[in-house]
Amino acid sequence: MTSGELSQNSLKRALVVAAHPDDPDFGAGGTAALWTRDGWEFFYLVCTNGAKGSSNPETDPEALILARQEEQRRAAQALGVTDVFFLNHEDGELAPDRELLGEVVWHIRKLRPDAVFTHSTDMIISNRWINHMDHRATGLTAVDAVYPTARDALNFPEHLAGGLSTHKVRWIYIWGGNQSTLDVDITDVMDLKVQALMLHQSQFGAREGFLQRIKERWADEDGRYREKFQVVELQM
Repeated sequence: MTSGELSQNSLKRALVVAAHPDDPDFGAGGTAALWTRDGWEFFYLVCTNGAKGSSNPETDPEALILARQEEQRRAAQALGVTDVFFLNHEDGELAPDRELLGEVVWHIRKLRPDAVFTHSTDMIISNRWINHMDHRATGLTAVDAVYPTARDALNFPEHLAGGLSTHKVRWIYIWGGNQSTLDVDITDVMDLKVQALMLHQSQFGAREGFLQRIKERWADEDGRYREKFQVVELQM
């Protein structure tokens, strides 16, 4: 077992907290597909409505929201994800504020995951890409939700009054940043990951060859495919 991976005989539940529909599949879809085969249960929490995910100015945002949510549900199902939840904050306007923090904490306390996966908060990636501001807001909020907020009873006590209890997450898996400490070899499920991404027709349906080019770019020098994470193990 590679350092940072959890034994399939121990902890069994993961929550992927992502900014937009399709982000959880890009960031951790292969790991979700692979680990569900070992008995894990994965859930997705998508923070925004994806309403700005089109370059066509004639696009109807409300229709796009509905389409992207359905695409995300279908992609998650293809990967073996148990369920998908949407917070429906406005795309491109996500703020790491108290409202968002409370919503993420509520889902952590409700689902009680052993591992939380989320975006990196790095702004510039490999001196080549700018990490979307919604990604950064989501990653910051997810990490803050794990520690200390979901753990502490005096944070959002209304959750406890409503029947939930505090929860300690053991592991955080952060994707898309400049540092990684764990490579999950997803070669055996790479085609499934690509098939799930292809279900996001509103994003990739008109971009001929896009996902094939992505697949070629993702291949490591040895021809295998890996999802890379910075892993944080929290003291229980």
